[in-house]
Amino acid sequence: MNFNKYLNLEGQHAFLGASKYHWINYDEGKLIEAYSKFTAAQKGTELHEFAAQCIRLGQKLPKSQKTLNMYVNDAIGFKMTPEQPLYYSKNCFGTADAISFRNKMLRIHDFKSGVIPAHMEQLEIYAALFCLEYRVRPSDIGIELRIYQSDEILHHKPTVEDIVPIMDKIITFDKIINKIKEQEGY
Repeated sequence: MNFNKYLNLEGQHAFLGASKYHWINYDEGKLIEAYSKFTAAQKGTELHEFAAQCIRLGQKLPKSQKTLNMYVNDAIGFKMTPEQPLYYSKNCFGTADAISFRNKMLRIHDFKSGVIPAHMEQLEIYAALFCLEYRVRPSDIGIELRIYQSDEILHHKPTVEDIVPIMDKIITFDKIINKIKEQEGY
């Protein structure tokens, strides 16, 4: 038998696909809720791409108290780099929505398009990754973290005591994972 070819679908997954089989147990209400979350996540991805492009181009948005506008305009004002990967190892890395490091001041901003409350720990991990990757001691710099969500800006200035334990945990856990990989032949 010659199977049909769908080259345009390679690597993609349908919402009602086999790999996410839980939908077979949904009723109509649960389906609508799950699909709404799915489309919100897609919209969030598109908004992140749009924001990153605005920042790269230096294209400010109209001044307003809207989350996206405040995030983009602040990132441009602070001359931040959008969508910057921060890498410690194959076991620990992430992408900061917007980051800058000037005059011994590390700024990391995170844009949240959803309604689930964000957690500053995510940004503290980015700060720890930055310090590890670029060999910067948190005690030698200032750090400001911001989350933009629900038309508000949450500010946090973590201390050395906030960041160093995360750095230590990354180093320790990375070694543990590498030892497990070695034992299992990865």
